[in-house]
Amino acid sequence: MKGYAVLISPLNTASFPVPLEYGVEPDPMAVPPARRLVVAIARHWQVPMSDDALRDLELCASEVIANALEHARARCKVTVRWTGERLRVEVADNSLRPPGSDTTEDAVTGGRGLILVDGLAHSWGWHPAGSGKVVWFECAADQLVTGERRLAVLVHAAHNQAAERLARSA
Repeated sequence: MKGYAVLISPLNTASFPVPLEYGVEPDPMAVPPARRLVVAIARHWQVPMSDDALRDLELCASEVIANALEHARARCKVTVRWTGERLRVEVADNSLRPPGSDTTEDAVTGGRGLILVDGLAHSWGWHPAGSGKVVWFECAADQLVTGERRLAVLVHAAHNQAAERLARSA
């Protein structure tokens, strides 16, 4: 079983899949395959997530990976782990800059990423790690942001991006 660690205990139970790690090169073209790999891992592990929940997972992964590459301007490391309740994605980079501290340059091309992660993920956060940081988010298997709540998240993210662009152009 590729990607699994099976440990038999006296109770004859198996452990969860071994966390998978992979590097992402500092190139914007590396983001799409990196985010698709997160979803492929979840599918391979048969994490019980709907197609809509997997799309949210992919969107959150895309935003966090793109932020790491943009701010660190160096390779980042993605770790995917399944806890039995949540899929956790961690992105480690070599920048000590906290997530969410936008600059003028960032507002022109972005400004919505962490709002989307905050609205669509079960939880998210960050912590210093070595000479950089790790930004993480978790998606619950049974969690899906739908209907009016989903629309509110997307509208809020788009509004925030437009407001920042207007403020920068004034």
